[in-house]
Amino acid sequence: MRYLGLDLGTKTLGLAISDKTNTIASPYKTLRYQNYEDLLDQIDAVVKEKKVDTFILGYPKNMNNSLGFAVQRTNEFKEALENYFHLPIILVDERLSTMEAENILIQTDMKRKKRKQVIDAYAAAIILDTYLKESRESCGYE
Repeated sequence: MRYLGLDLGTKTLGLAISDKTNTIASPYKTLRYQNYEDLLDQIDAVVKEKKVDTFILGYPKNMNNSLGFAVQRTNEFKEALENYFHLPIILVDERLSTMEAENILIQTDMKRKKRKQVIDAYAAAIILDTYLKESRESCGYE
């Protein structure tokens, strides 16, 4: 089983990939898009290349646990993914994932311009890592 972590933004989609043992989540790439059709074709190439069989999609709840516009956009994207791929899609709370990614990149002394290019993929890795850790804990591995 191979997981692809997804962090959906308004213009970009961050991607992260799990290793073959589903222990490590690594930032993979950031895709820019104009519409979901174009984006789905780009994701399809990654799914085939990396042999992905499950998506882990960030679910952007508000800090007070309410659901805002970003959740509506995510639900629409989830439906488009389901119709295109017919693969399992698992939603993971992504609150503060971008902020955590930003902090990690700052700690590594990455320049602002470079951070902007990779932050979505790092946020996707945090989302995927959250899922992998929760899965291991529910199986009693940690």
